[in-house]
Amino acid sequence: MTLGDAGSGRNGARHDGVREGEVPGGDAQQRARKELGAFLRGKRTAADRAEYGLPPVGRGKTTGMRREEIAFLSGVSVTWYTWLEQGRDIHPSRQVVDAVAVNLRLNQAEHDYVLGLSGFTPSPRPVPLAPGPVPAHVQQLLDTLDPAPAFAVSPHWDIAAWNQSYEGLFPGIATAPPEERNLLALVFTDEYVRAMLPEWELTSRQFLGEYRSEAGARMGGPAHVRLVAHLRHASPDFAAAWDEHAVLRFESRQRRFIHPVAGELLFDQLKLVPQDAPELHVVAYLPDADSGTAGRLPLLLPGSPTS
Repeated sequence: MTLGDAGSGRNGARHDGVREGEVPGGDAQQRARKELGAFLRGKRTAADRAEYGLPPVGRGKTTGMRREEIAFLSGVSVTWYTWLEQGRDIHPSRQVVDAVAVNLRLNQAEHDYVLGLSGFTPSPRPVPLAPGPVPAHVQQLLDTLDPAPAFAVSPHWDIAAWNQSYEGLFPGIATAPPEERNLLALVFTDEYVRAMLPEWELTSRQFLGEYRSEAGARMGGPAHVRLVAHLRHASPDFAAAWDEHAVLRFESRQRRFIHPVAGELLFDQLKLVPQDAPELHVVAYLPDADSGTAGRLPLLLPGSPTS
């Protein structure tokens, strides 16, 4: 018998009664961690690289994601993700488990399975692909506020409705696919929007702190995880700011824009929550009384001499 055979009997059985691959004295949590690691590893190695927009590796291999690739998409370190696949005694948060599940593109049943293995109770998680239609009276409120720009956002800051002045301020909002009309995405990835914000560094971080404060318990949901994963990949500025973990409560404040047609615009930003549609927040930009902004607002509307 060689040293490599020590302790093993026929058919892989050990003399201490534990089979090869089992953890001696292992409890249910250990077995769950091992199963979780094996399951994630299997899904990662079977992933289609083309679906992630990634080139083949090695000798033209088109399947299999690297650990560092999934770790990057999920916002965790490679070492930590490696430990997760190895079944180490670590305790991932639900947010992390959801992030890994979403970035491995697990289906609903698989997602619930890894939540269960991680000690979390799966819960219904409806994920609309785009904001649904807003109630007619909310749209009427937005239209009534013209020529002051105004818009309505969903809990994940998807822009669900707006008035003509807001479209004049941000023309891309009307042409963007509905699933891409997100306020954070506009601020961090749209160069037109960035150019209009002279205090972009301050404004973008204020928005992010307010979003984080409002997200609260929704941070474990797939809609939030997808948004953060997408913006981490699309914007290094977002990734750096998100990792600062700033949390800010919304407060009315002045907003300043440099519009290519209307010039400098100074607004007081206000937020309203309709009592009969509390999932929507209406944000209005009211012209500052002493800035001359009110006289330039008609330039944002269709049919103006320079629009």
